Amino acid sequence: MVLVINEQERFLMSIVKLSKKLNLLFLRKRPFFFKRSKLSAYVSTILFATLIGTYLELYFIGKEFYDFPKRPFPEVFSINISFTIIGLPLFVFLFLYLAEKVTPYIRVLLIITISLFAPAIEMQTELLGFFHHNESWNHFYSFFGYFLFLIIVWRFYQWSRV
Repeated sequence: MVLVINEQERFLMSIVKLSKKLNLLFLRKRPFFFKRSKLSAYVSTILFATLIGTYLELYFIGKEFYDFPKRPFPEVFSINISFTIIGLPLFVFLFLYLAEKVTPYIRVLLIITISLFAPAIEMQTELLGFFHHNESWNHFYSFFGYFLFLIIVWRFYQWSRV
């Protein structure tokens, strides 16, 4: 028995072989857009925390719980943009740096300590005229807010490092 292969069948067979080779190239595991490293975890966590902080500021200002009488570009931004661009990223970086260096028990104490200092710092900024709270605001809310914020930021940082 003689098998006759014409030119068209030979061409199709070569295409099939070529496509199988190409599929193998496309199926190779490619690296993520950037390698996960400590730096990328810091940057992504700082961006995440800044977004959360900005949206919380917008929400609380919209509900008129507080406002910023002295702020840059008051005709454009209702939030304190200098805190959002400079203060919050520096604060989160410092928190992550310290929280990474300590044991889990000390980390919990660190979060509680920062959360306890937050209302005191808010009261000082009110005295300086940078911050104004509504009469219905209780500074104890700030303790819980910062406590939850720091826990969420730390969990996000741990997740982004994996």
